[in-house]
Amino acid sequence: SLDGLLVFGLLLVCTCAYLRKVPRLRSWLLSERRGVWGVCHKAAVIGTRLHVAVSVSCLLMAFYVLVGK
Repeated sequence: SLDGLLVFGLLLVCTCAYLRKVPRLRSWLLSERRGVWGVCHKAAVIGTRLHVAVSVSCLLMAFYVLVGK
């Protein structure tokens, strides 16, 4: 379903942005720019550059999941 896909995408972006802030994990996991780890790198870049929009989206999705469903 679409709401499940949106929740997965938001969690991926938030998790990768958090992992980017940890120095040891940043060099180990997010140094690759191609393949599966490249997707994580791109999600981390989106999460850090658009942190306000991502956090508002997480709050709205949490409200939707808790109250709307």
